[in-house]
Amino acid sequence: MRGAKSAKWVVGAVIVALAATACGGDNKDDKPAGAGKAGGTFSLGLVEPVSIDPVNAQESEGILVTDNLFTGLYEPTADGKVIPALATSKTVSDDGKTWTFKIKPGTKFTNGEIVNAEAFIRGWTRLAAKDSASDVATPNVGGIDGFEALQKGTATTFSGLSAPDENTIQVKLSTPDFEFDVKTTHTSMSPVPKVAGAGKNQAYNDAPIGNGPFKMSGKWEHNKSITLVRNDDYGLTKAHLDTVKISILNSANASNLEYQGFQSGQFDWARMPTAQLTSAKAKYTAQNEWIQADTSGMNYLLPITENGPLKTAKARQAISYAIDRDAIIAGVFQGMQTKSTTILPPSFKDVYQKDLCVSCIKQDKDKAKSLAAEAGLKPGDELHIGFNTGGGHEEWVQAVVQQIKDVLGLNVKMDAKPFKELLAAQQAPGATGAYRFAWGADYPTPDNFLFPLLDSKSINKDASGKVQGDNRGRYNNPAFDALVEKARSTKDSAARNEVYKQAEKLAMDDQALIPLWNRTQFRLVNTKKFTGGAMDFHEDPNLAEISAK
Repeated sequence: MRGAKSAKWVVGAVIVALAATACGGDNKDDKPAGAGKAGGTFSLGLVEPVSIDPVNAQESEGILVTDNLFTGLYEPTADGKVIPALATSKTVSDDGKTWTFKIKPGTKFTNGEIVNAEAFIRGWTRLAAKDSASDVATPNVGGIDGFEALQKGTATTFSGLSAPDENTIQVKLSTPDFEFDVKTTHTSMSPVPKVAGAGKNQAYNDAPIGNGPFKMSGKWEHNKSITLVRNDDYGLTKAHLDTVKISILNSANASNLEYQGFQSGQFDWARMPTAQLTSAKAKYTAQNEWIQADTSGMNYLLPITENGPLKTAKARQAISYAIDRDAIIAGVFQGMQTKSTTILPPSFKDVYQKDLCVSCIKQDKDKAKSLAAEAGLKPGDELHIGFNTGGGHEEWVQAVVQQIKDVLGLNVKMDAKPFKELLAAQQAPGATGAYRFAWGADYPTPDNFLFPLLDSKSINKDASGKVQGDNRGRYNNPAFDALVEKARSTKDSAARNEVYKQAEKLAMDDQALIPLWNRTQFRLVNTKKFTGGAMDFHEDPNLAEISAK
């Protein structure tokens, strides 16, 4: 998942009590979850999502909506466990290439259609289709037989998917993957009804019909609002809240508007501007409305490795050595972040290799200058750094830019864009320089960082040269790709983790990404009116578990 537009696996820190996930696979209770009462309207503000349709939902804003409209085979809990939702069983062949899932019979979409195996096959096929041009297809369904034919437009059905009976899905993979079941937790792997049609069906894109704990009330009013209401026919544990009102905010100052809205009582959940973190923590901790959690998200500079000034590893290392992460954390973040020296987050304890990024440990001006000279980077050379507006990133980006200018004498150009435009710029043919980049795990496995961000198959250019996958840096190392494939085909989890470690080290030696800081997230929640509010695995409010007091 592309990181939230503002600065899932909870591993410590001060956290509001976490409720159990609402979508337990064997939960047949038709009453709302927990002890809270039904009813109430919960309000929050977001910037305009990229998509709220599973076919292309990809960042925290879009995932927040889509995850509440749809329920798939499995769900991630807030602490990183994978539990059944609609799946009742799973089996995998000895070679890791054939998976069989049984699904709970009798659940429905909100238009009355039955959720069966064909509904899942329909959703996954729609995701892979060429005309959908989905940014999230390759990491999730790219390993299924027939994916390439769908991407090329030479097939309209997924040869690797079949339904032996109404409630059984059989998946044949082109290469072994002993973690494929974990990938089904991604929102893109949701079932869809027949009315969904093609991936670019605007009517459905703006008013998706799902099978989740909430449903749309009306359609997505672009740049204005999205309203969800409880799905009283939900096939699993029902939500408490009657309504969720989402106001779409101006991306230029969204974090300020969220915070102001919380202070005024307009919003019941909010992120905060970086400059306000210390005062907000002091005020709202005392009121039991402060949430702080270390999550499985990471923050990087994304270097374009295919062309431009950061094409070589030495140039990328020079930039990394020029950055004083400690000074930025102390000055801009007021000590409320921790320095990153890895690609994978510390929450992945079984694979975490502290200080793997040698250039991240401490600013070294002499080393930065020496590497820049070796790479042909000269004072006055232009370097583009792009970032998104409205997320409170201006201060730290300015600090990074100034440090690079001071140390290397480069002519650094800051390019601020709304988030959707930033993503498009990263994808565009001829992209160059570096971009503000964040990634939050869609599911708890190192593969969810290493494959989408760095595997060459995740570049996935179209005929124009536009990058359709998540490897926006265009990193391409066959040895790295081979290690990721080896890890996927390794059945034993401990042995698989050792291969993941090798892959991460190789990419880090190449400085394929420039780590900045690990991801600590801060939120405010209205505990005067609501109970059970917390961050879910995706750093969003756990709407299906919140109830009015």
